[in-house]
Amino acid sequence: MLLEGKNAVVYGGGGAIGGAVARVFAREGARVFIAGRTQANLDAVARDIAATGGTVETAQVDVFDQQAVDKHADAVAATAGSIDIALNAVSVLHDQGTLLADLSLEEFMRPIDGFLRTLFITSKAVAPHMGRERPGVILTLSEPGSKLAVGGILGHAVSAAGKEAFSRNLAAELAPSNIRVIGIRPHAVVDAPAAGSYTKDLFTHTAAAAGQSVHELLEGGAMAQGTLLKRLPTLSEVAETAAFLASDRAGVMTGTIANLSAGALVD
Repeated sequence: MLLEGKNAVVYGGGGAIGGAVARVFAREGARVFIAGRTQANLDAVARDIAATGGTVETAQVDVFDQQAVDKHADAVAATAGSIDIALNAVSVLHDQGTLLADLSLEEFMRPIDGFLRTLFITSKAVAPHMGRERPGVILTLSEPGSKLAVGGILGHAVSAAGKEAFSRNLAAELAPSNIRVIGIRPHAVVDAPAAGSYTKDLFTHTAAAAGQSVHELLEGGAMAQGTLLKRLPTLSEVAETAAFLASDRAGVMTGTIANLSAGALVD
């Protein structure tokens, strides 16, 4: 098992990507702690993990509340002895498709403040419980918007670029403590809307403008056709990559971005 004996915290663990990653982490032997705002979603993921013999604990935590996140991380470390892996998969609903002329400052700032605030809060909470004699890994999520030049995604793009810059610089800070930091950059995940992702609402306007459903947009539509592989990543592919990056097999990787854009971006 890739993660046997590891303790992993997944923030946003009741969501589509967070839940998929938590399930794979547990399958690979990790003791998984999933945290998020909606207990029912966390419970659904926990039932799946328990049904396959995995070890999981849930906690209803507002990831925008720094004191609550600190308290939860302290409790996990006290229970498990350490935190070895952490992933922030928290979603922030935001605007995509509105050009500068019609974009408000609030709409522009919402993904920047939201995503980066939770990334700072969760990273600061787990880092003191990681590393040294037990290698630690912090995984972050971003999007191809970090490098794409596309009209209508100003706030989204700046947020994505900020998450990647945060990851690179945090990797430099935490490397002396034996903590790796790696970003994961998937394109729109094709099966995420069906799994309850906020991207179903996010892409509704774009799909409607193209005369398509969200499923049609992602399954062979314009987004898929803009990639080299002519398809978009799946939840399984994102989760399996996350498990590998969190494992000792990727022990020399840090300060980098795993590009899961299907060739929408070529690094």
